[in-house]
Amino acid sequence: MSARIYQIQKNAMQSGKALTHKWVLEFAQAEAKTPDPLTGWAGSGDTQSQVKLTFATQDAAIAYADKYGIAYTLIPTPPKTLKIQAYADNFR
Repeated sequence: MSARIYQIQKNAMQSGKALTHKWVLEFAQAEAKTPDPLTGWAGSGDTQSQVKLTFATQDAAIAYADKYGIAYTLIPTPPKTLKIQAYADNFR
């Protein structure tokens, strides 16, 4: 059972920074998804892949994984870059 720990990033459609300070522990898929013969929807018997745990800090997520013996991969947060420009720069 392995997991990955990462910080939530805002998507391109968001301007605010709500919930981007939280850290997530998400389990990896143990088996591949297969199509259901009746509906055609993809599914599997792996219920661990549905679990997403949120933590206030990176250290709390790592402590949880260590406490329960979960192998994890820490995905570092990319640096935030700001492109500061004025509206008048569009007309130069």
